[in-house]
Amino acid sequence: MATRGSGPVITAQNLRKTFGSVQAVKDVSFDVEPGQVLGLLGPNGAGKTTTINMITTLLQIDGGEATVGGFDVRTQPEVVRQLIGLAGQSAAVDEKLTARENLELFGRLYKIPRNERRRRIEKLIERFDLGAFADRPASSYSGGERRRLDVVAALVAEPPAVFLDEPTTGLDPRSRSELWNTVRSLASNGVAIVLSTQYLEEADRLADEILVIDRGEIVAQGTPDALKHDLERDVLEVHVVDRTDVDTARELLGLDANVTTDVEARRIDIPVPGGADRSLDLLRQLQDGGVSISNFQLRQPTLDDVFLALTGSSVTETEEVTT
Repeated sequence: MATRGSGPVITAQNLRKTFGSVQAVKDVSFDVEPGQVLGLLGPNGAGKTTTINMITTLLQIDGGEATVGGFDVRTQPEVVRQLIGLAGQSAAVDEKLTARENLELFGRLYKIPRNERRRRIEKLIERFDLGAFADRPASSYSGGERRRLDVVAALVAEPPAVFLDEPTTGLDPRSRSELWNTVRSLASNGVAIVLSTQYLEEADRLADEILVIDRGEIVAQGTPDALKHDLERDVLEVHVVDRTDVDTARELLGLDANVTTDVEARRIDIPVPGGADRSLDLLRQLQDGGVSISNFQLRQPTLDDVFLALTGSSVTETEEVTT
């Protein structure tokens, strides 16, 4: 089905959602152009899934507006459902069916004519390399195979907009890499993609633009490079010999509670606005205080450093607050 006019494929304007006394999504706004990957980055419970579920018609919108292909999500949900592909956090495939049969089922749900349906299915199997397991029941698939089928099933209708809600959760590195290639391929073919993730590397590598979401609110927005550059500081990553040295180092440098430390890994990440000269001063201060340093590096900030600076906690450490 064609979309209306040109411009953004997906729009969200001041989206809001409340569950009881918890405001899960607070005035979230964004646009996604054809071929663009928008990353929703945040911890579990930040409001990423709730945002996606509202735009894909799975949840009622309490406030604000959203469109897909120019069609209003609230007033034209049936049309919107024909324009989107959705791969949620858990695989939606039928384990008793083969990949080919699952894709056939999705094609029927989208009411695609039989000959066209068969053509699309064979094209998808070839394009996304499902041939090795296309005729095996899904119950025999690895996690990576199942997630790949789940994503491909969302593409049967050739939608202009695709929503991927933490698609690589629980996958091994190889399977994750394969799904990343799938996302890149979709974007290169003009599909507008919303990718929800709590994996920093995933957002950094795939997203053209990132919304950093915490407790239902957008706390930062921009390209990965711009978000990191805006911190205007590097990070001195220090590895110490003994676990007790971690606490000693914090006391010596007067580090606040928001500085990232990993006692098990004996690592401290220290924000350094002054670059190399300031780093040398800090290392001397630690040595003079009796802290045994095994190694160190001065590195550019990561997206986790961005999230830490904005929210006071790491993406992977933030407690679940909303849906």
